[in-house]
Amino acid sequence: MAIFKGAGVAIVTPFKANGEVNYEKFAELIEFQIANGTDAIIVCGTTGESSTLTHEEHLDVIKYCAEKVAGRVPVVAGTGSNCTETAIYLSTEAEKYGVDGLLLVSPYYNKATQKGLYAHYKAVADSVKIPCILYNVPSRTGCNILPETVVALCNDVENIVGVKEASGNLSQVARLMHLADGKVDLYSGNDDQIVPIMSLGGIGVISVLSNIAPKETHDICAKYLEGDVTGSMKEQLRAIPVCDALFCEVNPIPVKKALNLMGKEAGPLRMPLTEMEDANAAKLEKAMKEYGIL
Repeated sequence: MAIFKGAGVAIVTPFKANGEVNYEKFAELIEFQIANGTDAIIVCGTTGESSTLTHEEHLDVIKYCAEKVAGRVPVVAGTGSNCTETAIYLSTEAEKYGVDGLLLVSPYYNKATQKGLYAHYKAVADSVKIPCILYNVPSRTGCNILPETVVALCNDVENIVGVKEASGNLSQVARLMHLADGKVDLYSGNDDQIVPIMSLGGIGVISVLSNIAPKETHDICAKYLEGDVTGSMKEQLRAIPVCDALFCEVNPIPVKKALNLMGKEAGPLRMPLTEMEDANAAKLEKAMKEYGIL
């Protein structure tokens, strides 16, 4: 059975002005998501600035999220790394906190071969008992997990259950699902491709948009899963301008700005990420107003 179906939020990690994790605001963001129908919370992913968290912070944020959610929706912890041993360490620790699954980004910078990707993912998944979702995002990692590799891992490793596909390549996704034979849980990794990917057999999205529009993102998925494809498509198309604005600078720069515009006090970014350019911030604010969330 899938870890979740629908819209899972790739939740931000709020910081105080001094750079510390702001757990008070994090709790408020979690409650905002649950109150507005989010289907899962994905903690310490790219949007959560995991790459600038220390290992201790990374694990503390995962533990806090699992405890605060307390089983109300599934929690998926981002525990991937470009170092296999680090990914194993983070994954085995996260499992102890009672998370429902893991999101494992493809090893970045190393640019492993498909053989290397297979070995990496198998080693990490074999170190835990909870289900694992692969995360394919070549634009950030420099490494593409080919459909054949995804399918082999889902067939060969019992607790590798699916993939978050953020390649943007719908032809690749179509080939993946052709080969999958129903054995791969597919999630969109791009908010502007939720409906296209669900039309190829996807069961939801791991979403940046959901940080600021949890109900709307949930509805795109729920309508599709209920058979209202036209209604889902209309909601997808209505969201395109705000999706574009959320990615006019590298994620999570715009989404943190958006949350701050909403008064959610997500705080600053950690370097090397910097605050949004004024012109892009104005574009984002305009799109949010037109979408009805400001």
